[in-house]
Amino acid sequence: MNLLTIVLIIGGVIALVVLGLIFSFISVWVKAFLNGARVSMINLVGMRFGGVPYSLVVDARITAVKAGITLTTDEIAAHYLAGGNVIPTVQALIAANKAGIKLDWRTACAIDLATKGSEKSVAEAVRTSVDPKVIDCPNATSGRTTIDGVAKDGIQVKVKARVTVRTHIDRFVGGAKEETIIARVGEGIVSTIGAANSYKDVLEAPDSISKTVLARGLDVGSAFEILSIDIADVDVGENVGAKLQQAQAEANKSIAQAQAEIRRAAAVAVEQEMKARVQEMQAKVVEAQAQVPLAMAEAFRSGRLGVMDYYKMENIQSDTAMRSAIAQPGGGEPKK
Repeated sequence: MNLLTIVLIIGGVIALVVLGLIFSFISVWVKAFLNGARVSMINLVGMRFGGVPYSLVVDARITAVKAGITLTTDEIAAHYLAGGNVIPTVQALIAANKAGIKLDWRTACAIDLATKGSEKSVAEAVRTSVDPKVIDCPNATSGRTTIDGVAKDGIQVKVKARVTVRTHIDRFVGGAKEETIIARVGEGIVSTIGAANSYKDVLEAPDSISKTVLARGLDVGSAFEILSIDIADVDVGENVGAKLQQAQAEANKSIAQAQAEIRRAAAVAVEQEMKARVQEMQAKVVEAQAQVPLAMAEAFRSGRLGVMDYYKMENIQSDTAMRSAIAQPGGGEPKK
């Protein structure tokens, strides 16, 4: 195989590739032209080398133009390069336009990018604007089935509510979502029940909860407009007030018992201290009594006490003991 043959083969391959690209560009260009969404060949080539799927962009533009919405290929390509979903965004824009909802391309792109990676989408935002959505309060995924509040009489009231909302397109980006609405409604229900004098008032007029909660304007700063709050179920729970009083009584009892125990321990300590002091005094008496014989012996040695004086003292003690025995009931032996 000579050099000329190799060159011809390479040239043929390049020509085929070029013809394929040209055919691709021409087919997309013709498709846009026939659908009234003209695109210049330069734009197609620029999108091809810019890494943008020009066929997708052209299809999105054709869809918009057919619905009477004017969009340029640069706007669609910019949204694609930003990571947006081109076709769903265009479809949401068309749906909003058909429903008479004010939504421009820039806002639709912002909503699409803001909801990327979540369960929400710009199509759902538009759909909720047309067809209001019902939110259970509390949410079943939270593990709670009712919102519990306690009236002033201490009786617990359990409430289940349904909130009907409509998407507020202008506040969808940056506005509070469903979790905030559920939290606000739950807070309003609890405070309304807490303000009731009796649980009977809540059972007699459950719509008072809806009116009070709606009057608070809970949809301020959120992505939704609250249309209605309906009480789906109201039930009576536990007597929380009685339980609290019982718990308080038990606590007071424990405190009183602890204080009584402290006083008892203090009394026992004082008693033991008194016993110790008595023993101390008795020891001193014994010590003093032990000094008497020593003093008498010393008196005998020094001559200050004679034998007759000692006998006389013994007689006096015996006489005193006899008198004490006679004075006792029964005339028993005197205690020594």
